[in-house]
Amino acid sequence: MNILLVEDDAALAELLCEELEAEGYQVQAVDSVEAAEPLLETHNIDLVISDLRLPGRNGITLLPVVKAMNNAPAMLLITAFGSVDQAVQALKAGADDFLTKPFDMDHCLLTVRRLLEHRQLKASVGGRRFHGMLGESAAMQSLFKSIEQVARADGPVLVLGESGTGKELVAKAIHQQSERKLGPFLAVNCAGIPSELLESEFFGHAAGAYTGAGKSRQGLLREAEGGTLLLDEIGEMPLALQAKLLRVLQEGTVRPVGSDKEVRVDVRIIAATHRDPEAMVAENDFREDLFFRLETFTLQVPPLRQRGDDIALLTRYFLTQQQQSGKTQARQLSQAAWQILLNYHFPGNVRELQNAMERAAVFCEGEEIKPEHLPQRLRQSQDSAVQSVFEGLSSEALPPLVSLQQDYVHYVLEKTQGNKAHAAQILGVTRRTLYRWLEEAQNEG
Repeated sequence: MNILLVEDDAALAELLCEELEAEGYQVQAVDSVEAAEPLLETHNIDLVISDLRLPGRNGITLLPVVKAMNNAPAMLLITAFGSVDQAVQALKAGADDFLTKPFDMDHCLLTVRRLLEHRQLKASVGGRRFHGMLGESAAMQSLFKSIEQVARADGPVLVLGESGTGKELVAKAIHQQSERKLGPFLAVNCAGIPSELLESEFFGHAAGAYTGAGKSRQGLLREAEGGTLLLDEIGEMPLALQAKLLRVLQEGTVRPVGSDKEVRVDVRIIAATHRDPEAMVAENDFREDLFFRLETFTLQVPPLRQRGDDIALLTRYFLTQQQQSGKTQARQLSQAAWQILLNYHFPGNVRELQNAMERAAVFCEGEEIKPEHLPQRLRQSQDSAVQSVFEGLSSEALPPLVSLQQDYVHYVLEKTQGNKAHAAQILGVTRRTLYRWLEEAQNEG
């Protein structure tokens, strides 16, 4: 990792260089912004550490130069106590962090490591991020491609997926990829509005339409004019209102409550639900004609348990977020904690994983998250999974250890989609050991 130090205090610059180089970083030191700018153009810099007050130009003037670079380095400011307000303004403008003189060297080194690790993560995320969604699995890459295709059309979309999978993010991505991206994006949870207010909420009302309606109201469909309206949990919409929504989709008009005039609207409808719409139709909870109108463009958001290595990718991302917020010093998970995550089925999907990492970060006092830092339901799931394997077996029927090892190794490889490096990390062995185990299993077979 290459660090550019901009500091005019010769003694402090020498001390920082020695400490940073002792940590294995490559450091170049200059004493002014004017001397720093040519190095940013000619060298591959990962982190800029700059004093706020320098001879000539202020250290903050480096910030727009740094932020304009491709693969921009992180930026850490050093400031005297009296200039903290100025440093806070720099943070709002895009600086990554600041240190106040005199600073503790251990804290400085920890901050440097955190910023560089976060930059590495952002670089590794790269092409795996899509409109706020993160995923490198085949299932997510296929979803991203489908979003791009559906966004080019202008018909209604049905987004299906379990709770916590990110259906609203999918809807936002469709909007942002479409020609409507400059228009409004509105989202409403159909389960969160009292049924007696739903019609007025969606279609608006004329003044005096009912008691308390002193003023007319446009309604969500007209407020989203030229843009996109997400109807989350559409399965909770009453059947009578579903019929009126179908008319909007077919005719492109709405009639406010208490009005005798139709009003034309230009809005794209995206409906989302965690329920099975065909089952709802069969149970007469959802209109079949509305389902047929919505299903032309149907997107299925995969549950986390079907996303392979995305669990590890998301775990590292959420943990780095916690580090950036200053809530934890935790940098990694122990092998036992990794195994619990790998074996857990995550009924709450990405949202549950994010909450689990936030909880673990709060309770972890060191640099390594261990099983006891994870939520109890994850640990209990691990215990019950082990019990379910052996429950009811007599001592004579218990399998030998080598058999269990082979089965578990293949299970881990299946979960990591054949990624041997990640599988070896989870198993707590070197890749050479893993290859030897696989070769022995093949020879025995």
